[in-house]
Formats: sequence, structure tokens, C-alpha cells
Amino acid sequence: MDPDFWQERWRNAQIGFHQPKPNAKLTAHWPALGFPAASDVFIPLCGKSLDMVWLAERGHRVIGVELSELAIDDFFAGQNLIAETRQVGSLTLKSAGPYELYCGDFFAMSPDLVAGVRAIYDRAALVALPPRMRRSYAAHIKSLFAAAPAPIFLITLEYDQSLVDGPPHAVPRAEVAELFGAVYDIDERHRAEDRSPPPKFVDAGLHSITEVAYLLEPRANAAEGGTD
Repeated sequence: MDPDFWQERWRNAQIGFHQPKPNAKLTAHWPALGFPAASDVFIPLCGKSLDMVWLAERGHRVIGVELSELAIDDFFAGQNLIAETRQVGSLTLKSAGPYELYCGDFFAMSPDLVAGVRAIYDRAALVALPPRMRRSYAAHIKSLFAAAPAPIFLITLEYDQSLVDGPPHAVPRAEVAELFGAVYDIDERHRAEDRSPPPKFVDAGLHSITEVAYLLEPRANAAEGGTD
């Protein structure tokens, strides 16, 4: 993941990954997942997603991390909130209302910053990363929650990446199992064809992609499992 690439995307408003309303898989499946309403939710690579607003409206405190300060500032401005800012190591924490958003490198997050988190929501993080970084990302997620593994609601895409490259990248179920299977049981909750893929997919001849949503549930002995 080239930080300059993503910073430039935000500066130039090339953010086709940003959705103008809460994600349909989130709103359809989250209520049945059984997370306590007052629990903290961690959203890696959160951008300025309105999914955060939807979760906060249901009583959750949202802890996010995002490389682009512009994205975080846009989020708070869109919610008419003035964020308090302080430095936490190499990260900048901006907080207001039910939101604590860290600006900086995801890999600089430490377990103490997510100590109260009881669920993880990943719609746009894993699919944003190339294969090598997906392995590092999954390992860091597991290390952040090694003491108290949290369930993950994960949304991925499947398509023929030989025709068009990401991001967003294709992440097949076998790879999800490879990345998380040592610690999590993998429960596929949704699989559906999307016939309105991003323009670059259509330009490459792909007129549909498959969207998949998983609930990754920590195994009973997950805290003893590896983080590789």
C-alpha cells in the first residue's frame, strides 16, 4: 500500500470507494450479529464512511484509523462536529461525540488503543490491499486483539483479477481462511452478484462482481492462537 497513492486519491477526490449511504450488507446483517448496542466497534481504514454514523446511531462508539487527515476532517465536517485533537505516539487522534478516529498508519495502532473494542467492521480495508499487505494486515489485526479476540464482520469482493487489477482487490474465501482461519471460524452470511461494478471494471469487460460478507467468530482458544 503506497501512502502517497491514497493521499493523492483523497486530494483529487478520486474516492469511488466512498459510498453516499450506509452499506447495504451492514444494515441488513449487523442487527442479527448480536453485538451489544453499547459496545465499541473498530473500523480499520475507515475513510469518511457513513457506516460509522449508522453504527453510532445504534449506540456504538466507533474507533477508526485512516491514513488521510483530509478524510477524517471531511467526516467530522459532514457531521457538524468539531473534533478535539491530540497526539498519540505517531498517530493523531481526532475525537468528537461517539467517534475516536486516529489519523496515520494502521500498523502504528497498538492493543491499548482498541482495548474496549468488542467488534471489528471491515468493508474497505482488506480489499484495498495487495496480497502481501493483506497478510501483514491480518497479522496485525490478530496481534491487536491477541488478548481478547473480537469478531469481525468482513465484506469482500470476488472477480477475475486477470482482467482488471484492484483496488478494490479480489479476496476469495480460500484466502480469507488462510489469513484468519487459525483464530476464527468463518461463517459466510451473504453472497450476491453486483451488476453495477465500478466503471474501471466495466471498461475491462467485467459487468458484474460477487460481494461476500462473513462473520469471523473467534474460536474458544483464540487467545492462545498464533498471530502469523
